[in-house]
Amino acid sequence: MAGRVLSVNLGTRKITDYADGPGGQTGIDKLPTSDRVTVSDAGVDGDYIGNRRVHGSPDQAVYAYAVEDAHWWAAELGRELGAGAFGENLTTLGVDVTGAVIGERWTIGSAVVQVTYPRQPCQTFAGFWSVPDLVKRFVQHGAPGAYLRVLTPGEIGADDPVEVVHRPDHGVTLGETFRAFNGEPGLLPNLLAATDLPEPLLAKVRRRVGA
Repeated sequence: MAGRVLSVNLGTRKITDYADGPGGQTGIDKLPTSDRVTVSDAGVDGDYIGNRRVHGSPDQAVYAYAVEDAHWWAAELGRELGAGAFGENLTTLGVDVTGAVIGERWTIGSAVVQVTYPRQPCQTFAGFWSVPDLVKRFVQHGAPGAYLRVLTPGEIGADDPVEVVHRPDHGVTLGETFRAFNGEPGLLPNLLAATDLPEPLLAKVRRRVGA
């Protein structure tokens, strides 16, 4: 995988009628920054998180989405979708995000990050785009973007190369994981090999397959 960061995107605190955060707070509306930003297991410095009950854990410290997938959605919806439109911290170019293997590690700038699991669409996302059936359509398309764990804190900026420095042999991809939890339960046993999945997800898989 040869690619780079097209932009780094940060969100500010906003109050809306569609957000799932306390008092309708959300940081989903992210915009590119020209600054280099620090990433750590606490997340992306300067990025607002509205609902820390479901966002912002070390297993989802950073969210990446491929500009190629954004272009598909722009054509599908017939409107422009700029960097940050998916609530992503990193918009990538030339990176097969959906085909990334769970647990693979990327170096970006001075940071090392690890692919943990796919993003599940929510009603906040649908409300942000004003597309009521977005959750269903997002699942059908199957390009969820990647949550990343920060193994080595560091600084990341636009145009930094994204380099894969380790890829597990099990071959379970982000896209396969997403499909397993969204309409293709026959894939669930395959996920047991992906031991870098967060433990709550692995426990859910074990329950569902009786392992």
